[in-house]
Amino acid sequence: MLTKNPKIPGNAGPRLLADIGGTNARFALETHSHQFEAIMVLACNAYPDLQAAITAYLASPEVQAVCQSPVRQAAIAIANPIDGDVVRMTNHHWTFSIEALRQGCGFKNLVVVNDFTALAMALPHLAPHERIQIGGGTAQPHRTIGLIGPGTGLGVSGIIPAGQHWVPLCSEGGHVSFSPNDETEIAILRQAWKTYPHVSAERLISGMGLEIMYRALSQLSDAHETEEMNAADITRRALDGSCEICARTVACFCAMLGTIAGNLAMTLGATGGVYIGGGIVPRLGEFFARSAFRQRFEAKGRFADYLAQIPTFLITAEYPAFLGVSAILNERLSASDIANN
Repeated sequence: MLTKNPKIPGNAGPRLLADIGGTNARFALETHSHQFEAIMVLACNAYPDLQAAITAYLASPEVQAVCQSPVRQAAIAIANPIDGDVVRMTNHHWTFSIEALRQGCGFKNLVVVNDFTALAMALPHLAPHERIQIGGGTAQPHRTIGLIGPGTGLGVSGIIPAGQHWVPLCSEGGHVSFSPNDETEIAILRQAWKTYPHVSAERLISGMGLEIMYRALSQLSDAHETEEMNAADITRRALDGSCEICARTVACFCAMLGTIAGNLAMTLGATGGVYIGGGIVPRLGEFFARSAFRQRFEAKGRFADYLAQIPTFLITAEYPAFLGVSAILNERLSASDIANN
């Protein structure tokens, strides 16, 4: 499944790559293929708009030490749907025109894509040490690959082979209706229905979902714990063993993720494997490896043997989105070169 690092088209010097979330903006210069330098993380709230953050990054001593000439090529992954020229972030106040941003920053080419589209395009380029296999199975080469990632929400995507290239899927699969798998999950769903008429997979398999499930399990338990906790507190106390309800919450979370990841594998026919990204699961460590995730991934009745052959991988690369936006920028520049020749 892994491919050789692509060459950077042309000789345009370092390119700006960015991964923009609702809280932080991550930047890097790509000086050679998959060689990222001057990596910086800037707080979004510290800047009035994205152009100001980019300008501050490019003016930093770290960037100036690497790049003496203006950066002309850029690619940005952002946690937001991309539909047309105007981008309005759903989890931050930044709004911008892609074309106006390109002109304002002096870029010759600027590509802006959804963050999970970028993450999906990174998958063929991950090195073996940038992923951990959970459970059995063997990836079939040049087959569809699935991607799922719980964080603030639940991202779902995938890539389909097309000749020598990969085509990413633009999916809103995190918003499919949640389907319970046992009595505990039915009880959690009933509790969630009291507040949310439609309970999506994202509603429970996400940071906010950890908080919803914790409250539901507290109400359903004999202890009737009512202490308010955020997702980080729930995860921390589950891992250190100081709270039984927190441990049950995270265990349910891992099992539910296994069910929907198995659904994704079945829907896409993802015999190239299913990858897990997002900000939550990598922090769980051995708790996740020992959880019911893989058992629930395979628990599809007559198709259990089919799922058992599909590997699941946890992405451990620190900045995988940079790989994805680099690959997308390469393809756009190569297509432009072909069109102009």
